[in-house]
Amino acid sequence: MLLTLTTTHRPATDLGHLLVKHPDRVQTFDLPAGAAHVFYPEADEARCTAALLVEVDPLKLGGGGRRNRAPEGFALGQYVNDRPYAASSLLSSALSKVFRSALRGESRDRPELAASAIPLTVRVPVLRCRGGAELAVRIFAPLGWTVTATPIPLDETYPEWGDSRYVDLTLTGTLRLADALNHLYVLLPVLDDAKHYWVAPDEVDKLLRAGAGWLAGHPERGLITRRYLAHRRALAGEAMARLTELRLADEPPADDSIEPSTGEPAESSGGGAGTAEDVRRASLAVRRREAVLAALRDSGASRVLDLGCGGGALLTALVADRRFTEVVGVDVSDRSLGLAARRLRLDRLPERQRDRIRLWQSALTYRDDRLRGYDAAVLMEVVEHLDPPRLPALEDAVFGHARPGTVVVTTPNVEYNVRYEGLVPGRFRHADHRFEWTRAEFAAWVDRVAAAYGYTAVLGGVGDDDPEVGTPTQMAVLTRAESTGRRDRADRSDSNDRKEATNR
Repeated sequence: MLLTLTTTHRPATDLGHLLVKHPDRVQTFDLPAGAAHVFYPEADEARCTAALLVEVDPLKLGGGGRRNRAPEGFALGQYVNDRPYAASSLLSSALSKVFRSALRGESRDRPELAASAIPLTVRVPVLRCRGGAELAVRIFAPLGWTVTATPIPLDETYPEWGDSRYVDLTLTGTLRLADALNHLYVLLPVLDDAKHYWVAPDEVDKLLRAGAGWLAGHPERGLITRRYLAHRRALAGEAMARLTELRLADEPPADDSIEPSTGEPAESSGGGAGTAEDVRRASLAVRRREAVLAALRDSGASRVLDLGCGGGALLTALVADRRFTEVVGVDVSDRSLGLAARRLRLDRLPERQRDRIRLWQSALTYRDDRLRGYDAAVLMEVVEHLDPPRLPALEDAVFGHARPGTVVVTTPNVEYNVRYEGLVPGRFRHADHRFEWTRAEFAAWVDRVAAAYGYTAVLGGVGDDDPEVGTPTQMAVLTRAESTGRRDRADRSDSNDRKEATNR
């Protein structure tokens, strides 16, 4: 079975650093049921392709008893099957072993690139897809992929025989490599729907770990969970309960959580076909987090506050980036903080990793001395959940008292609401929103706060930019004037140090 991964990011050969596999060498890894080979069919500055080829030994596969089960129900099913040729849970296991650090989003040589979205094309030329090409689209499209799933005919010589149960799958998108690999790790065996090994209770933790940040909000999460856990009802029930907690804990709700027909928060059961609106919502949530992370990286911050962190969706991404040496989640809800701790798996993290994370209960409309002295703070989809008379208190507590060097603010753009089909005119995107600003209103608020508290501001947006109504999410990056000066001086100092080192 074969999987190829291509990027046109320049230099494209940086893909080798992200995968920790050198483009000039063929590497082989032993697997319980065979071997995996990694090689590069093409590798230059403009385009680079990594290939993962998994060779399955039918004798090893058949000799593993119930742990290496083949789906066929006849006597020789363990020895005569499609496992050596069609992508399945065997390929998923190989991904986990061969690209372990890339799955975690870690790169010693290119940490900035590992945390960034890059253009990717994934091809799986033979994938058993129980549900057909349409299911592959429903599964991958909500994650931001452009999906081409071409059914493979039973026999090209006899087209009247129809299509087989296999598809040639191509995924194209701009995502973090770690996200792409985790999507494949979970969803390849879901489409195959026949795991080659016995599914134990620890598979629930594996699923939630690989699905962090995307599975809880996926419109097909019910189907994904059932199939990944081999239709074991008890395990699927436990996984769905934990996913529901994570989804509800992501408060304040994202501005893309709109039910298309009523304007109320979406409560998908996980079944049924994904709509274009589902795809847009899932994509916007990811793009918002990426935009916030990019702003924090550009600021040079290492100690970061996530104010109004909810269930920890952004915290998970912050902790995954080692440049953030201290990450603090702040929320008024003790329940949300408990769910964030669960999402972060604080009780299982190594002590060194756990020491980077703080979770504090605090109201953002009151001064809190613990929040002073941080490099940056994030207010992601927070301000619209406050009654307007309470905004001055938040401004004083965050910009006046805590005074982080950089503050990143995102909030819905009410002008964009006309692009959400079914949203009743005059209704907000979520029942808990107390207001939603136009672009002019947001710009006026940002300008006033910046002038009052000594910040400079840059306005932007997240999501597709509509020429008439703008982007669905508004964003502002406010930087304290003295912080800008210090950063400029530090940059000049670093430059001088490099020049001196060169001269020496």
